[in-house]
Amino acid sequence: MELKSIVPWGRSLAEYVAMFNLTEANLQQKILGCGDGPASFNTELTKLGGDVISIDPIYAFSAQEISEQIQAVYPEIKARVSQNLTSFVWSQFDSVEDLCEIRMQTMSLFLEDYGGRNSGDRHQNQALPKLSFSDKSFDLALCSHLLFLYSQQLDAAMHIASILELCRVAKEVRIYPLVTLSGELSSYLDFVRAELLTAGIKTELKDVDYEFQRGATQMLVAKWQ
Repeated sequence: MELKSIVPWGRSLAEYVAMFNLTEANLQQKILGCGDGPASFNTELTKLGGDVISIDPIYAFSAQEISEQIQAVYPEIKARVSQNLTSFVWSQFDSVEDLCEIRMQTMSLFLEDYGGRNSGDRHQNQALPKLSFSDKSFDLALCSHLLFLYSQQLDAAMHIASILELCRVAKEVRIYPLVTLSGELSSYLDFVRAELLTAGIKTELKDVDYEFQRGATQMLVAKWQ
């Protein structure tokens, strides 16, 4: 994967808590963050004593390289959001400027941690649908802004294989959001759920206390029956 093809955009621990309905008990579990990118979730939770590993192909690159890519794509992201204001719910952020400032602060936290000597195995260069972890290595796997969001780029087979793999390495899997980049519910959702049920995995749709992308108000919870 080439770094120039990646659009880094990170979210905070508070956003993860809201996106995935995380309780205090959840935060004490062993967690896998899938597709975390430059989110500060791992950094913040680790400082609180949490046990979390993040995986993302972007971790093949150095902190300096990721920082440079963030700076390169920042104007494009800001312009895109500004041109599509009605696609978002502006209850958490006061403006596009406020959103971007908070995102940059979040990614700065990540970069400071990622570039330090204590990041270690907490940020691993791995990608779905094949992970190196043994069965049930984690209590909870969180997949943020990857599956279903990128339905145009990732086909249904990739979604199914990825969720099966996440269910192999974690006792419970939570995926958010379920809408695509265009804001529509992924057309794969029903088919993927049916295929997972055939494989022995039960799924549920659960409301979450988070909505920035308009209509993104639910997560998918998956676990073996």
